[in-house]
Amino acid sequence: QVQLTESGGGLVQAGDSLRLSCGVSGGIFTNYAMGWFRQAPGKEREFVAAEPWFGSTTGYADSVKGRFTIHRDSGKLTLWLQMNRLTPEDTAVYFCAVVDNPRKGIIYYHPDEYDYWGQGTQVTVSS
Repeated sequence: QVQLTESGGGLVQAGDSLRLSCGVSGGIFTNYAMGWFRQAPGKEREFVAAEPWFGSTTGYADSVKGRFTIHRDSGKLTLWLQMNRLTPEDTAVYFCAVVDNPRKGIIYYHPDEYDYWGQGTQVTVSS
């Protein structure tokens, strides 16, 4: 059973940075496609960033491109999301997720494609 645990959220001011982490246990870490999503109150869960299985490409939502960076540390079994120049529009609960048995090199953008999810970590950005 794969378990994901996010941490690193908090309350920050606009323009600040945060780094979220997602620890993964169970399964084979290097065989997953992985991603970050977020959900603001009253809104649907939306794609933020993702990495494929076996490949160096990454995918980002237009709203975070150039500000957020996704990174997988296989040695620490951790997925990171570095978030810079945060704005109030980034306020949401952030979730990490994995795709089990993914296709090689494919970035998955839709939450329905993901098999396992963490419990989420709250990020609040004040203006």
